Parts: sequence; C-alpha cells; structure tokens
Amino acid sequence: MKIIKVFNNNVALAKDSKQVEMVVMGKGLTFQKKAGDEIDEENVQKIFVTPSKNFASKLSDLLNEIPYEIMTLSKDIIEMAENELKTSLNDSLYLSLSDHIHFAITRAKNDVPIKNALMWEVKKFYKAEYQISRTALAMIKDRMNVELPEDEIASIALHIFNARQDQSGMEETMTMTNMVKDVTNIVKYHYGIEFDEESINYSRFITHLRYFAYRMLRGEVNNDLNDILFEQVKQQYPEAYQCTSKVELYLKNKYSMEMTKDELAYFMIHIHRVSSREKNNR
Repeated sequence: MKIIKVFNNNVALAKDSKQVEMVVMGKGLTFQKKAGDEIDEENVQKIFVTPSKNFASKLSDLLNEIPYEIMTLSKDIIEMAENELKTSLNDSLYLSLSDHIHFAITRAKNDVPIKNALMWEVKKFYKAEYQISRTALAMIKDRMNVELPEDEIASIALHIFNARQDQSGMEETMTMTNMVKDVTNIVKYHYGIEFDEESINYSRFITHLRYFAYRMLRGEVNNDLNDILFEQVKQQYPEAYQCTSKVELYLKNKYSMEMTKDELAYFMIHIHRVSSREKNNR
C-alpha cells in the first residue's frame, strides 16, 4: 500500500496493489512519511474505500479541526453500532458523527446546550439506535471527560439511523418520497393551507413523515396500542383526527398498510401542530 497524500501524522490517502484509492488511519501511521512511501499495514486501524471523489477532501478538512482522539472515538462508536445492529453503516457517518461529537463537546464546554425536538419520537420509535447512542454518550464521557446532555442521545441516534446502508435502495427511496409527498398534500388540501417550507415546523413535520414512511415500509410499526392516548388526542383535536383518517385510508388503499393506535395518535399531534402554526402564521 503506497501513500498518495499525507493528511497528518495519523491519516493518509493511499492506493493498494489493485490501484484502489482509500483513506487509511492509524496512530502515528504516517509520521515522517511522504507521498510514494509504503505504509506499514499492521499499524492501520481504519480503512475507508473512498465512496466519492470529495470524501478524502472532506476528511482532510475535518482533520484540520477535529482532534485525532475524537476521530478514533467515532470509529469505535460506529463499530459498536454495527455490531449491535448487525448491519453495515455508510462511511459518511464517520465524517458526520466526528463533526457532530466535536461540536457537541465544544458546546458543552461553553455551556451552550441545544434541545433536540425529536427526542421523544427517537426514544419511542428507534429503540435500538437510542440504546446504542446512550452507550455512545457513556463512551464520550469516559474517553473525553465531558458529560453531554441527554438530548445528544437522540441526535447521535438519528445520525446512526440515517447511515444504515440497507435503507437506501432506489425503489424504496422512491416509494418513501411519494408517500411523504402524498401525505403532505392530504394535510395541505384538508386544511386549505400552503406550508412555509423554510419554517422549522414544516421541517419537523417532514422529518417525522420520512421516519414514519421508513417504519411503515419496513413493517417496524409500534404495537403498544395505547388506546387511552388515542382517545384523548382524538377528542382534543377532532379536525386533526379527520385529516389523519384520510391519511390512514390512503395508506390502506395504496400500500395495504395499517396504522396502530399509537401511530394514529402521534400523527394527529404532528398534524395539529403543523396546521395550527401555519394558520397562525397566515
């Protein structure tokens, strides 16, 4: 394995015997080495076969800002997550998670906490990723001596969820996109409103729809069957219930999908929130 470009003492862009370009990483791996030198493969701790032309460039930019200890911590968290989920995670997670952890630690040291608006839904609907992220927070505390707020569990869990390679099939992506578009239109025409697509309310609503569509397509529905919550929300938000009933009928007719009571209740809450705030903004 030969070095193409040295990023720092720990990371380099290299090429193997088959001329495949990759980013290699290891403590002191490239110390006093230059382009054209051979790499001691026994000291390589992580290899990224470059998924895109700008991956190495992005990694290089990241390395100028983020300590090596955080990069290796991210690597260990990702490997732990892959073992728990029994699936591969996209290499892009290494960049996004390292950047996120570094920023989160910086905010914590400066006492600038950020709330995660999706904390409740992540904890409820992405239990595996949530538990993995709870462990990740403990790893961060142990290795970096920084205690991050609980909201970071949800943030890290979403990074892990988005990096699951088995969710990225083209047919499934197209189906999810159409489902989100159709449900958004149902809500829009039921209430007679136009969404402000730049607003945080719309962004949260679309994020919920995407995760909802993913769960429905994978059959990962929540089966707690919380009748009490459903009846309370139904009585409190009757118009949202009417709109949700249209969504339920659409999913049943087009995709043969059944929504649970929990899904219906939670959908009503989201629809009420986004519709009432759009009306107020008008």
